[in-house]
Amino acid sequence: MSGNSQFVYYLQLAARSFKRNRVLTALMVVAIALGIGAAMTTLTVFYVLSGDPLPGQSQNLFHPRLEPRSMTGYVTNHEPSDSMTRFDAETLLREARADRQALMTAGNVAIEPRRDNLPAFRQNSRFTSADFFPMFKVPFKYGAAWTGKEDADRARVAVLGKTLNDRLFGGVDSVGKSVWVDNHELRVVGVIESWHPQPNFYDLTLQRGFGEPEDLFVPFSTSRDLRMNPQGNIDCWGDSSALPEGNRSLNAECAWVQYWVELGTAQKVDAYRQYLVNYSAQQRAAGRFVRPTAPELDTLMGWLDYKRVVPADVRLQMWLAFGFLAVCLLNTVGLLLAKFLRRSGEIGVRRALGATRRQIFAQCLTEAGSVGLAGGLLGLLLAQLGLWAVRQQQTSYSGLAHLDPAMLAFTFVLAVAASVLAGLLPAWRACQVTPAIQLKSQ
Repeated sequence: MSGNSQFVYYLQLAARSFKRNRVLTALMVVAIALGIGAAMTTLTVFYVLSGDPLPGQSQNLFHPRLEPRSMTGYVTNHEPSDSMTRFDAETLLREARADRQALMTAGNVAIEPRRDNLPAFRQNSRFTSADFFPMFKVPFKYGAAWTGKEDADRARVAVLGKTLNDRLFGGVDSVGKSVWVDNHELRVVGVIESWHPQPNFYDLTLQRGFGEPEDLFVPFSTSRDLRMNPQGNIDCWGDSSALPEGNRSLNAECAWVQYWVELGTAQKVDAYRQYLVNYSAQQRAAGRFVRPTAPELDTLMGWLDYKRVVPADVRLQMWLAFGFLAVCLLNTVGLLLAKFLRRSGEIGVRRALGATRRQIFAQCLTEAGSVGLAGGLLGLLLAQLGLWAVRQQQTSYSGLAHLDPAMLAFTFVLAVAASVLAGLLPAWRACQVTPAIQLKSQ
């Protein structure tokens, strides 16, 4: 008998066995389904939270961190500040030692549509510099990003997201048209496609790590010239009340600006790291930096690990769910063992008719795998139910809880693999049945 024919024969034997022991089979299917459902629900949430937000580009992106704060609160081995002062960010941007570099901060501005049927509304925005778009591979639908010269000229320009362009202009090409932002007219130079990396690695403040996308982009220099309102974390250690822009002024002793660079080779990474060391030494000599903390240059994924983007409770829930799956598999082992040993007489007859121990072992594993496949189908429904429950929670990442094709395939692989693993001991015990003893007992 060929391999394919044998496999079909084993499936037929499994189907007959299921019909004879429907209650026992149902118990095994439900046990595996419960474990798979719980495990896949938590694993999917962990998967979407810990994934690479920019596949193919993340290895070239780095987050520099400097330490400009005062000695107040300093402890040994203290990490550098997560954000930069405006002075440091603009200096690094001007010196341009990386392949690309961009400074940025979040904002929330008032949009004033020039349409009678559309009232004014607030819009999440990003104040940044020109390299933001090519560095992060932002896809454009119409037009292009503004230029470095427009950054320097504090040009009244903006890039819109697809959703905002649909809302203001009905989705048509709006390049060259005007939008009114905080009572200022800005010219649209580009419209991007739907783009929202998950997590939103370049700014993890204000719940924007997994929050709503930003649909308006304005040059950072323009935002400061027009006194647009930034949002996000700010850490101040000096009095900035006398400065023209308060704690957002160029020389304010406040860290609130995010800064990212693109470095294409390992040599450039080493050179930029040394540049940060030299820059820190210069600022320390000038009296601006007082802490002895060395600068850091985080990789994108290293930055997400450092910021613990995946909540601790999500990790705990995942391990607890896999522990529950292990308990379900132990129960399945016991049920399979009982089921196979109850068929010792049938197995003894098959052995007496010439079936080898290897064939009995393969037959039992096929039956266990079939139980796993059925459990996987039911487990998939339970996982979808679990993910629906996650989406009802008031968390910033709840909307991401969906099974993608990769996780869908993994559900069935895990279910079948788990059931086959659970069937190893019962199958081994079944193939040890001695034909003579079983035939004498009949």
